[in-house]
Amino acid sequence: MRLLFFVLTFILVVGAITSAKGADTNTVSSTVVTNSTPPTASAPSVVVNNSDICKTAVAGAVQTQILGISSGVTVTDENCERIKLARSLYSSGMKVASVSILCQDPRVWDSMTMAGTPCPYMGAIGEEAKKGWEENPDMIPEGSFVLAKIEQEEKKIKKSEGLTDGEKLAKFILFGMAMHSGIVAFFP
Repeated sequence: MRLLFFVLTFILVVGAITSAKGADTNTVSSTVVTNSTPPTASAPSVVVNNSDICKTAVAGAVQTQILGISSGVTVTDENCERIKLARSLYSSGMKVASVSILCQDPRVWDSMTMAGTPCPYMGAIGEEAKKGWEENPDMIPEGSFVLAKIEQEEKKIKKSEGLTDGEKLAKFILFGMAMHSGIVAFFP
């Protein structure tokens, strides 16, 4: 047990002595100066001081023993831009245009539809807008839960109305095979 204690103590002392030199020291050997500091890649600071620009700064850096890369970019917040545009249009008296900007977000479109006040459609409001959205569901913003529900209901209606094209093709092939083999008596 004492031997294990002395061995571990020896390893700790040797480790402390060798790490005390550190990587940021310069070693002078006769006339050659060796710099052993590790290379560093510093991420650039992307400054976004104005809070009215709807942008966020992102920066990062990666360093290896040979190569270091760093980069910084700004990311646009589209929801922030949409809200600022809507406020500007509303303050200019363009209330329908303001709501139309907000309705480009599927969450807003869904909430307006569920509230019974559909988003404006090509200048129409109220029942005319509702009719326009129903006639042109491809104009509904991508990701709308209401649109997904409408599409599910349309699929159910198509299933209940009759056979799909794939089912009709399978039935045709099955009947053709039965007629070819002469087993017509089993099919009405």
